[in-house]
Amino acid sequence: MALYAPAQLLSAPIGGAASLSGRRRRRHSAQTRGPKPYPSPTVNARNHETLISFSSVPSSVSAQAGDSKPDPSPPSLETRRAKPRNRKTLISAAAAATAAATGAFFLNLGSPPPPPPPPGGGGGGGGGGGGEGFWSRIFSPLMANARDEEGGSAEWDSHGLPANIVVQLNKLSGLKRYKISEILFFDRRRGSLVAGTEDSFFEMVSLRPNGVYTKAQLQKELETLASCGMFEKVDLEGKTKPDGTLALTVSFTESTWQSADAFRCINVGLMQQTKQMDLDPDMTDREKLEYFRSQERDYRRRIERSRPCLLPVPVQREVMQMLREQGKVSARLLQRIRDRVQKWYHDEGYACAQVVNFGNLNTREVVCEVVEGDITQLVIQFQDKLGNVVEGNTQLPVIRRELPKQLRPGHVFNIEAGKQALRNINSLALFSNIEVNPRPDEKSEGGIIVEIKLKELEQKSAEVSTEWSIVPGRNGRPTLASIQPGGTVSFEHRNIKGLNRSILGSVTSSNLLNPQDDLSFKLDYVHPYLDGVYNPRNRTFRASCFNSRKLSPVFTGGPGVDEVPPVWIDRVGFKTNITESFTRQSKFTYGLVMEEIITRDETSSICTHGSRALPSGGLSMDGPPTTLSGTGTDRMAFAQANITRDNTKFVNGTVVGERDVFQLDQGLGIGSNFPFFNRHQLTLTRFIQLKKVEEGANKPPPPVLVLHGHYGGCVGDLPSYDAFTLGGPYSVRGYNMGELGACRNILELAGELRIPVRNTHVYLFAEHGTDLGSSKDVKGNPTEFFRRAGQGSSYGVGAKLGLVRAEYAVDHNSGTGAVFFRFGERF
Repeated sequence: MALYAPAQLLSAPIGGAASLSGRRRRRHSAQTRGPKPYPSPTVNARNHETLISFSSVPSSVSAQAGDSKPDPSPPSLETRRAKPRNRKTLISAAAAATAAATGAFFLNLGSPPPPPPPPGGGGGGGGGGGGEGFWSRIFSPLMANARDEEGGSAEWDSHGLPANIVVQLNKLSGLKRYKISEILFFDRRRGSLVAGTEDSFFEMVSLRPNGVYTKAQLQKELETLASCGMFEKVDLEGKTKPDGTLALTVSFTESTWQSADAFRCINVGLMQQTKQMDLDPDMTDREKLEYFRSQERDYRRRIERSRPCLLPVPVQREVMQMLREQGKVSARLLQRIRDRVQKWYHDEGYACAQVVNFGNLNTREVVCEVVEGDITQLVIQFQDKLGNVVEGNTQLPVIRRELPKQLRPGHVFNIEAGKQALRNINSLALFSNIEVNPRPDEKSEGGIIVEIKLKELEQKSAEVSTEWSIVPGRNGRPTLASIQPGGTVSFEHRNIKGLNRSILGSVTSSNLLNPQDDLSFKLDYVHPYLDGVYNPRNRTFRASCFNSRKLSPVFTGGPGVDEVPPVWIDRVGFKTNITESFTRQSKFTYGLVMEEIITRDETSSICTHGSRALPSGGLSMDGPPTTLSGTGTDRMAFAQANITRDNTKFVNGTVVGERDVFQLDQGLGIGSNFPFFNRHQLTLTRFIQLKKVEEGANKPPPPVLVLHGHYGGCVGDLPSYDAFTLGGPYSVRGYNMGELGACRNILELAGELRIPVRNTHVYLFAEHGTDLGSSKDVKGNPTEFFRRAGQGSSYGVGAKLGLVRAEYAVDHNSGTGAVFFRFGERF
């Protein structure tokens, strides 16, 4: 899936209409041109994977902000001085003074011609209105001079003139293609060349060194520079080189205005862009005075109708400091202000925001007009595999409730909100491809339409897989449970009635050769939006029936004890619960569990007691009872609740944050021997970032200190198979599962220091676990029977190798160490 934003967001250098040298005869509005294009953020997430990349899409040369189309006609002037459009008359002194004092002078910001894309590259910007409107100028194709600026053809003509002479543009031949070998800027006011290509004036010129241009293209460039408002006077001169090329010099006098002591930023999105009308040369002085007063009233009304922009106060203060330090307002200063304002918007994710005008330049207040990219419409489309628009199965409210508020009409488009929408919709697991595309609204100037395009997954699916069961052996080494292959048949019917309801089922056997010997199953029904799809409360109902078999770690021998015959716990039952999500990671679950538990030995016969090997070689069958009833079969019902508070996040692939989990199981006195009990657990984990790092793709993760604590307790009737066990990869590392004991109360403490290395991390850890003296309270005291310690500590080092943890852990009880390979995370 992809999220597209405008590539070059009208980030243009400041400019104005052509003007006379006299300050009072400057025109009221100006076209401007811009710097290098901003990269367009692109977010892709196909088949539930997310990829973030950046690409640059060319923009276009724009007309004045109020014009509907760029003027395609070639310039008819060769003059190197900017001329006003009202050439016949000059405003009287009184009218000019009034205009200077009260007129709402402003500069319009347009889009310059950036360098053309490389051959075969480029790409569109996502629609447009055929050149009409504000956004169409952003997304429209490049004009001819921009396409040719790098000299698409290698053929060029020598100037045929003596070397090292200055040539005016009107002296060049209209039949030749000249190669420009060098471009220089000469500041007349400073009397020196402009040093460094980082100066904003270098962004004004679409010409590039080593480009090939005709006389008409050079004349058009001069006319554009003369009419952009950046310069009071500008010339283009060529100097012949011995190799037949021309060195181009742009000599200029920079435009300036009176100093300003106030700065205001306004959002003019969805407002008609300012369009200035030519002054009628036949107007009387009174009519001209009224004209300027009318313009000021119109501009004041425009400011009053506008909305405050999002620019924070600290940035506005920073701009005010720039104005105070500069003194007079200059074109360069306005460019710096524009760049600073736009940088804040783009850094904050407002990818469509653009400074378009600076107003009130002949007053002591600078008004910065910003089109922020207001969302006017949200469109959701379903597509088939070929990309054709089709009618989808998913109901639209299911999708809309996953969208952040910042992506809805009335808000300003933010790239982070687009990414969040991608993640939220992707979490539904209903779509193979998702696209979030902002595009210009052709009917509302400056508006954004957000398009969401979705390709749905097949509703029904089935899968067959084979496997060999691996169980932990001595020292944690993986051991095959059987050489006979196992397998799973699973099926899924998702998105029932288009409301994301689903039925999932699986049947598993550890012996495909005789599946009836060991058959387990699970069937789930998931019903989200329990309170209705339009209700903001997010509750999900889940019902499942199950049959499972697991090896019990309670009946495990301690150090030095011969191999203990295993006891398997078979559970079959029904479970129903409701999960209420507070955030994406924090939730509250409550429900009811009814199950039958059967304990079996390795021959699958019902087992009533644990056993151990005797010195004589026989088995002692008088071990702890395996069930509460003593028959090897228990039936019970209990209520269950779980609350999770999780605010962890990934910083360059490493988990940072806090996670707290509290779980409660409450026996209801229903079942074998009427069990009534309370079993509770509290787990606290802290992932503490030790060093601040720059976030982003391919950036190194920070070192992290993990602190972990786990407490569990039980009162009432407790069957041995539900006792807490100490030791194992998720308890106290360095020991086998249950090697330290089985108890009613448990306390575990752990610390881990994660140090990033290339593409992974290594870590140091130390852990301690204790039964708090409660092992003797477990029926039959399996801890003592199997000669286990009841507590233990360990420490060691490890490295993460993909999904595997390779660890060397020292058993503090015996003082020996061993290497372990574990799957998954410890915390």
